[in-house]
Amino acid sequence: MVLAAPVPGVTAGSAPVSTALTSAFDAALSAKDQSDWLKLMTAEPNHVGSPHDKANAEWELAQFKAFGWDAHIEEFDVLYPTPIAEKLELLTPAPFDATLQEPPIPGDGSAAETQPALPAYLVYQGDGDVTAPIVYVNYGMQDDYKALERMGIDVRGRIVIARYGHGWRGLKPLLAQQHGALGCIIYSDPADDGYAREATYPEGPMRPAEGIQRGSVEDSSIMDGDPLTPGWGATKDAKRLAIKDSPSILKIPALPISHADAVHFLATLTGDAVPANWRGALPITYRVGPSRMNVHLMVKSDWSIKPAYDVIAQIRGAEFPDQWVIRGNHHDGWVEGATDPLSGQVALLDEAKAIGALVKSGWRPKRTIIYASWDAEEPGTIGSVEWGEEHAGDLKKHAVLYINSDTNARGILDAGGSQDLTHFVDATLAGLIDPETKADVLTRRRAGMRVAAENGDDDPLAAFAAKLAADPSKNVPIDPIGSGSDYGVFYDHLGVEALSMEYQGEGRSGGVYHSRYDTWAHHTRFVDPDMVYGVMLSKSIGRLVLAAADTTLPLQRAGDFSAAVRFYLDDVKKLVKKKSEAAIKQAAMLKDNVYALAADPAETSGNPTPLKAVPKIEMKPLDMAVARLSKAAKAYDAAIAAHGEGLSAARKEALFALMQNIDATLSPDAGLLHREWYKNLIYAPGRYTGYGVKTLPGLREAIEEERWADADASLRTAASALNAYSARLEQAVRLMTGK
Repeated sequence: MVLAAPVPGVTAGSAPVSTALTSAFDAALSAKDQSDWLKLMTAEPNHVGSPHDKANAEWELAQFKAFGWDAHIEEFDVLYPTPIAEKLELLTPAPFDATLQEPPIPGDGSAAETQPALPAYLVYQGDGDVTAPIVYVNYGMQDDYKALERMGIDVRGRIVIARYGHGWRGLKPLLAQQHGALGCIIYSDPADDGYAREATYPEGPMRPAEGIQRGSVEDSSIMDGDPLTPGWGATKDAKRLAIKDSPSILKIPALPISHADAVHFLATLTGDAVPANWRGALPITYRVGPSRMNVHLMVKSDWSIKPAYDVIAQIRGAEFPDQWVIRGNHHDGWVEGATDPLSGQVALLDEAKAIGALVKSGWRPKRTIIYASWDAEEPGTIGSVEWGEEHAGDLKKHAVLYINSDTNARGILDAGGSQDLTHFVDATLAGLIDPETKADVLTRRRAGMRVAAENGDDDPLAAFAAKLAADPSKNVPIDPIGSGSDYGVFYDHLGVEALSMEYQGEGRSGGVYHSRYDTWAHHTRFVDPDMVYGVMLSKSIGRLVLAAADTTLPLQRAGDFSAAVRFYLDDVKKLVKKKSEAAIKQAAMLKDNVYALAADPAETSGNPTPLKAVPKIEMKPLDMAVARLSKAAKAYDAAIAAHGEGLSAARKEALFALMQNIDATLSPDAGLLHREWYKNLIYAPGRYTGYGVKTLPGLREAIEEERWADADASLRTAASALNAYSARLEQAVRLMTGK
């Protein structure tokens, strides 16, 4: 069958991809292929620099070529330290050595395991050899250190031990370093991802006693990518910073350990019992410390440059070859990496196979489609960042959209990204049926968002999304996103429209995250049996790729973005009010000495750090910018609905070109104050939330951190960016209406 090339444009009343095209695309997808590929790609450890990581890249290159794509490997030379020697031990009188490696699981033969797995390791920690008592810091987040201060516990000159969870792992050693600790140990408590949740692997999905979560602790709130080439590609001859001068490499040694090892260290702690919400599920009394004996922590790494292999494949567009629709997932893992990341990678390959079959049948996309299999995501989204930085000029000029995936599981569609794409996602995926409930996937997403808000601990973002989801006249909202996967360089740094998608919530992968037990056997038993949702991910993203490649009208509808920004501004105003009231209340309590009077005299305690009084923050420039955005968005959405389809081909091309890089207006070169790699002034990862998003981040974090001069400056730059976005919408309206 030869498929007709035209695909209708994305409008309010039309399907963005023809039924014939999607039917042919769907028919080419295969759960068996995905499962077979997953088993092949997870046969050995896949960390950066490993033989199997390179073998997978070369195998994928051959696959893309067999599918009919023009493909090549683009290599970057990146800093990726690997351990030479490690030691974590309790010293006399009761010595104990931590294991720092995971034994094989009886009955899981899905990984060949002839290559050695990396031992317990946190990449971009700072090597060192330290001996000191340990102190338990709960999850090791900012509020935990505030609580420790009131308990009279100082971590200076000590080693902290924190449990995984309630924040990104890299913040735990970073905050320990900022508070004067000599080193950091992070362990997986069974209360969070082990036997207290469900049976452990292999009987169940959760983390076994010896399970270790490896990971990166690069300070990604400052920048992502290779730590030695901030802002430019890590090519062979690139200029490089000295390791000591990199702002994203930590200065203290750190290691992850299992709870089987952690219990020996925690049992040595003295001092007061911890608050109830600090207690895990180990059979000990949790205490803050310090420990009765010293702990010796040593990490020595090979700080060498290693190759990263990005596999880049393209199908050239027939009408607009210089407009690029880009789709990516990464292929490196911490060990085998079945769920994270290769469940998403095999879905990407299945899409590439199906698109190749469409091309062989006679269809050709209007725009160029680029599929990318990134390397070195796990240490800091390095493969995508270096490619993005190296090709920044071309991407700013040619990129239409980047679509990302990473992990994937059984469950409900999770979609985030540029919120002016909300209508595009809604229109493109309408009618796609969930394989288990037989409901529309977007209807399930609406339901999931409403339930999540009910269980969300008064999260204002979740409540806002749930309100929109409950209104059938509104598009199904997509979430703002921060960082933590390969969309970051596009969305946060280059000003390219981006989406990130996965199915999640019902597959159970958290217990083996970044461990030796994230295998094909675990994934196909507990996460996505029969790869049903792998095929669903391919169907979902495939439709978006095909629609973006062939639509005649812009992808953006501005009303959803405008409504979101209005909410973000209102939320910041509530934050100002809350901070002001909290400072006034606390000052009165300090004056009346209530903290000391209410404390137990038998326990060490102190007053909290005084909050600063909140000055008046003049919000008028941002109020005016948001009002202009609301008016411009309404006019643009009305104009494209009324006139879009009736425009001449030449005007459609002009309109598409005008709107193609509109998100770049939100990402001026100056970027965020104090972390300039992040250019997007509306969405960014938080300085102390890790991957989690902060909206209007410069203003919001300046208020949270009581940097009042920075708040005023950030408010004005955000207003300027929104005005530039509105001006582009107004220009588009004039093009469509002639007024």
